[in-house]
Amino acid sequence: MSVVADDQAPLTTPASSATRSSLARHRRGPGFWLAITWTTLVIVLAASANLLPLRNPTEADFTVISNWPDATYWFGTDHLGRDIFSRSIFGARTSLVVGLLAPTIGLGAGLFFGLIAGYFRGRTESVIAAAVDAIMAFPGILIVLAVTAYIGAHTAVLILLLGLLTIPAFMRVARANTLVFAQREFVLAARAMGATHARVLTFEILPNVIIPMLIYTLLVVSRVIVIEGILSFLGLSVSPPQPTWGNMIADGQVDLATLPYIAFIPSALMFFTVLSINLIGEHLRARTDLRGSAL
Repeated sequence: MSVVADDQAPLTTPASSATRSSLARHRRGPGFWLAITWTTLVIVLAASANLLPLRNPTEADFTVISNWPDATYWFGTDHLGRDIFSRSIFGARTSLVVGLLAPTIGLGAGLFFGLIAGYFRGRTESVIAAAVDAIMAFPGILIVLAVTAYIGAHTAVLILLLGLLTIPAFMRVARANTLVFAQREFVLAARAMGATHARVLTFEILPNVIIPMLIYTLLVVSRVIVIEGILSFLGLSVSPPQPTWGNMIADGQVDLATLPYIAFIPSALMFFTVLSINLIGEHLRARTDLRGSAL
């Protein structure tokens, strides 16, 4: 007859039980995997658009003007006879290129300045914060409208402008996370052992800051896609006839009462893409916050 000693019993604490229950509530459910599937599908189709057997998205065919969706034209045709399915896939490329590259610029610059401000504090932090406040004092959308109206609607210009306007948000997130880790024991130990500031920032703080920054980037990507759609709708993004979701919606507003699918389809594609990216970002953010609180 064996007896289990008390000290062999599994140890549980209220904090660990609460953390496990919180993680259980944020398990990857069907919504998360649907968001992953949709986002992956959009990215793959947009990246391989030139390799797919699609109709020319800018070629007009006046024999099939305003055809409703059918077996030949899955998404129908617009008022110039252009295939909406083909235009939707090529239009996704523009939205994704702008949505991914612009936040990358903001992530790189914001991460650098946020690390410097949160680690050194003092006058360095004050100067960087003042510069960020100066950028945020101007309405971002008005700056983009003014510059694109003056220079012209070019994808590279739009990416650069939106990237610069995302720097303040990234800097604040990087600074806040740097402040959390700058006084941790492993950072103080590295400094006590003679590590340089550059080494501490690169090997001690950056690995802990980069994960929440990447997750935040997903949320910024969704917002940039919406902004690009708005600018395209106003004619300040890629010049026609190159398709984007925004200018496709603008083309469809003329016949919204009689041919609603022309505007509804690109609107739905943008909505589901932005929703999916937001769901992925929020899910990852919740899980990293919970795991971080358990340390």
